[in-house]
Amino acid sequence: MFNSLKLIMFDFDGTLVDSQGGIVAAMTEAFRGAGLDDPDPLDVRRVVGLSLTTAIEVLMPEAETATVAEVVERYRDAFLSLRNRPDFHEPLFPGARAALESLDHPEVLLGIATGKHRRGLLNSLERHDLAERFVTLKTADDGPSKPHPGILQNAMAEFGVEPWDTVMVGDTTFDVQMARSARAQALGVSWGYHEAAELTAAGAARVIDSFDELVPALAALENGRS
Repeated sequence: MFNSLKLIMFDFDGTLVDSQGGIVAAMTEAFRGAGLDDPDPLDVRRVVGLSLTTAIEVLMPEAETATVAEVVERYRDAFLSLRNRPDFHEPLFPGARAALESLDHPEVLLGIATGKHRRGLLNSLERHDLAERFVTLKTADDGPSKPHPGILQNAMAEFGVEPWDTVMVGDTTFDVQMARSARAQALGVSWGYHEAAELTAAGAARVIDSFDELVPALAALENGRS
């Protein structure tokens, strides 16, 4: 399928799955439970992709450690409660499943690098019947929060793949910065939680507007025509 491109890592929230409704609702409930004013939904969207503690620290830069810890726990409880509701909806973005199926070739390794914790990621993958699509899952349990390159570097090391044979696909500047710090290539998507112009400014080689563009964009990156 590709001559040299070997490892394609995907962000999860905002790239494969539109999870903003549940995230904003859980964060609002967590803030209220801690006696705090509701967070701005736009601000919450901006921190999706970071690990939970880091995201809340960004939302509450003046908060004491104990307050951050309380909101973290309240968020986890709130999101678990929401996820167990029969009306919980966390849809795949249009074309995501077909795009993953199109990349199902023995020579291509697919993985996820996310700020979610492993338990939450596994639950979502099972809900969408996607668990078998990925050979590696790198989560907040495996290293520092994005944009630190650690979890991406771990994925490359796991399979002995060089940075120039690796692409990170994501919707936030955290994804792009992580990839560039790991010396990998970065492909942005415009349908997530950061603007396309921000992704380009952060170092994305290209920003796609639909999953139909994914395979051609990956081929262009491989051929140096990004």
